[in-house]
Amino acid sequence: MPVHFTRAFRIGIAGPVGSGKTSLIEQLVARLGNRYSMGAVTNDIYTKDDAERLVSTGVLPTGRVRGVETGDYPHIAIREDVSLNREAIAFLEDRNPGLEAVFIESGGDNLAAAFSPDLVDVAIYVMDVAAGDRAPRKGGPGMVRSEMLVINKTDLARYVGASLLLMDQESRRMRGDRPIVFTNMKTGDGVMAIAAWLDALLAARFGRRDAPVEIDPILQNP
Repeated sequence: MPVHFTRAFRIGIAGPVGSGKTSLIEQLVARLGNRYSMGAVTNDIYTKDDAERLVSTGVLPTGRVRGVETGDYPHIAIREDVSLNREAIAFLEDRNPGLEAVFIESGGDNLAAAFSPDLVDVAIYVMDVAAGDRAPRKGGPGMVRSEMLVINKTDLARYVGASLLLMDQESRRMRGDRPIVFTNMKTGDGVMAIAAWLDALLAARFGRRDAPVEIDPILQNP
């Protein structure tokens, strides 16, 4: 018998500006949106640009996206005072009965960005290869403690002199056995691994027994 929950499963997506957070949400909704009722809350400092992008690309309708303007310090809205985000989630749940999953995208932040456990059920941290292959060794709670690390823009490695092998080694040293996936959002490489991981979490929560999405290896070598 299906399990019934009173609120949607909350997935935090954190990472620096331009790392690919919004693109990841688009890709995941495209792959899982026919299996689960999904919505998104985006955080921007002074605009609602990411929310408008999700609507304009057609992955989610206007009624399932809510933009939050956080002000000067975007990390506060996902870590210290999460009231704005909780209100936005409640707004979506109220207007979309049966909503099963909500993505909460942080405002562009640094390695210190980490979601409060009072706000999200799981967190994904997105890192950009263009930040350099030394970035993983710098640690930070966002990168180290998130349930999944996504290292995006693998196609740029050769242009910025970054070693994907070194990034993989350093990430595993910092994170232990927590999942790491290398991706290229433009081509979709690696995204199915993330979709399968999230699908397994959602299926367990809602008691789904139908066929899961196509599964790639969760831990990918660069």
